[in-house]
Amino acid sequence: MNESKSSKEITLIAAASENNALGKDNKLIWHLSEDLKRFKQLTQGHAIIMGRKTFESMPRALPNRKNIVLTNNEDYQVKDAWVAHSIDEALRLTDGDPQPFIIGGGEVYKLFLPIADKIELTRVHSSFEADTFFPDVDSTQWDLVEEEKHHSSFDQPYDFSYLTYKKKTK
Repeated sequence: MNESKSSKEITLIAAASENNALGKDNKLIWHLSEDLKRFKQLTQGHAIIMGRKTFESMPRALPNRKNIVLTNNEDYQVKDAWVAHSIDEALRLTDGDPQPFIIGGGEVYKLFLPIADKIELTRVHSSFEADTFFPDVDSTQWDLVEEEKHHSSFDQPYDFSYLTYKKKTK
C-alpha cells in the first residue's frame, strides 16, 4: 500500500442511475436537492478529487473543501484549486485529511475504485441516456452496509436510495 493512502479512508461519492449513468454532455442529468445537500454535508471540510471535465462543469471551486483536479495536461492551471497529474500526487495533496472524497467523473471513479475503501452512492431508480457512467460495484469486493430509501416528491422527481458500501476485507 502506498504511504499517502495508508491512514486514509478514500471514499467515492456519486449519484448514478440504475444503468450507472452519471451525466451527459458534461452535465448532471437530474436534480435532486436532498442529494446535493447530503453531498455538501459529507464532503465539507474534506479534500475532493475530480477530473478536469468535472471541475470545468462547475460554476466555481466548491467552497470549504480542498479542490484537487486530476489531469494529464501538464500545462493545466486553474484558480482556487490544486492540480495533480497522478493518483499518488492527488493523494499526497490530501495529506492531513483522513477521508478524501473522489467526486468524478467516470474515468476518475474507475482509477480510484481499486484503492477506495468506501462508496457513498445515491442510486437514482430510473435509467437515463448518458455518456459518462459509474463503474459497476462488484458484490464480491464490496459489502452494502447501509441503505436508505427515498420516494419521489414534488421537488425530488425520482425515487432514490443512499447506499453505503465498504470494501470487503480479505
